[in-house]
Amino acid sequence: MTFQCRPLCAACCTAPSISSPIPGMPNGKPAGIACIQLDENLACKIFGQPERPAVCAGLQPSLEMCGENTPQAMFYLTQLEIATAPQNPKQQ
Repeated sequence: MTFQCRPLCAACCTAPSISSPIPGMPNGKPAGIACIQLDENLACKIFGQPERPAVCAGLQPSLEMCGENTPQAMFYLTQLEIATAPQNPKQQ
């Protein structure tokens, strides 16, 4: 079963950090900041374009990731961001 993106969600374009360049964000984007490439409908302006980061193209919607609503998706993706962030040397 193919899971479709929820309209007006954009959790996957906001919650995670992106380390690769994005048009308009040459240093990528920090976690929790909306991507500059989101339009007024929270859709990606560069979807399917070669300048879209590979990490974005590889991220596929799923029930686990998207949950039943945007707050659930934001929570899941934020927890994933925390779990996969490089360890701060001061925390070790």
